[in-house]
Amino acid sequence: MTKLDLTRRGFARAGLGLVGAAAFGASPRAQMAPPKSPVSLNIVDVAGNLALTKPAIADYAAANPNLVAHIAFSQAPAPELPAKIKAQQAANRVDIDLVLTGTDALAAGIQEQLWTELLPAHQADLPKLAEIYLPAANRMQGLAQGQGICVTYYPSGPLFEYMPDRVKKAPTTADELLAYTKENKNRFLYARPANSGPGRTLLMGLPYILGDANPADPVKGWDKTWAYLKALGENIEYYPSGTGITMKELGDGTRDMIASTTGWDINPRALGIVPKEARVVALTGMHWVADAHYMCTPKGLPDDRLAVVLDLMRFMLAPKSQAYAYDKGYFYPGPAVKDVSLAMAPKESQDVIQEFGRPEYEAMISAHPIELPLDAAAMVGAFKLWDQQIGAAKSKG
Repeated sequence: MTKLDLTRRGFARAGLGLVGAAAFGASPRAQMAPPKSPVSLNIVDVAGNLALTKPAIADYAAANPNLVAHIAFSQAPAPELPAKIKAQQAANRVDIDLVLTGTDALAAGIQEQLWTELLPAHQADLPKLAEIYLPAANRMQGLAQGQGICVTYYPSGPLFEYMPDRVKKAPTTADELLAYTKENKNRFLYARPANSGPGRTLLMGLPYILGDANPADPVKGWDKTWAYLKALGENIEYYPSGTGITMKELGDGTRDMIASTTGWDINPRALGIVPKEARVVALTGMHWVADAHYMCTPKGLPDDRLAVVLDLMRFMLAPKSQAYAYDKGYFYPGPAVKDVSLAMAPKESQDVIQEFGRPEYEAMISAHPIELPLDAAAMVGAFKLWDQQIGAAKSKG
């Protein structure tokens, strides 16, 4: 589970399609010809991203009935997606038009050469990204190697979320966290990194906290991290398949502390899954490990559907579309594009951030360095090592 379901409101109509309004952030005019008749699109979300982008996608469909006949949405675990796409490509029957993914399935797809090259091949159909992105989002775009487009961004974590009535003195160092788990066996939890934003962020953030030799090299540079995770694992009952389970168990009292991020702190409290009074703490030496969601499209898509997908991608980077990304704090802040303020977001989002956001986040984001996650090859390798060395005996759904 990567995102708790939300009930969405109706969506206002607005559009920037291939036909009609001038192209946002235009480079040369779009080169892909629009379809002769409306197409149906199949969008698969493996990151919980639809909570941030579904309203804008609905806006696009409403504004472009000449391009879009129907959009089908589905969700899947990130680790399962590459095999499904490979099978469709082998059968020459690709029916997934757009994938909304975190760095996990993005990296796996790059490794397995599943994705259509978007840049520079289709630069004419897309905005000039370096001109519109936030600096950190522009750095995250580099991880896509031209095979995905960053659509949402946040500094992420690693943070540790706890219930203050059950954790009287929260750990503030890595040694204190390990000592806490030894003294309170099975009361701390994090999910499998290959399918969990907080789990992934914890995995990649520990090398900075522990002062490992090379935070960018999980094979040769993470001796302290792997030893620490093994020691931590002795005090962890099991590793859930996704973040939502950890939130539920924190909320129902099964666990007292879990790995978290800014968005995973705000959103489950806003939804009532985790009590409002939960708190967060960062460990000494923390570096933020940024996270982002990407729009990717599998190789093998017919030109008429690809043309609409590219135009939808352009639309999703417009400021009005980006403002939806504040959502209910799930990916806080959320927008990848510059100059998209909370005041531009729906009132519901503004109200949630006002009530459940944390004033200290702004200072925390400023006070700690923001690092890129591992590149595709290193990330896939880190997930494999974690699965083999840490999670193999204790992972379950």
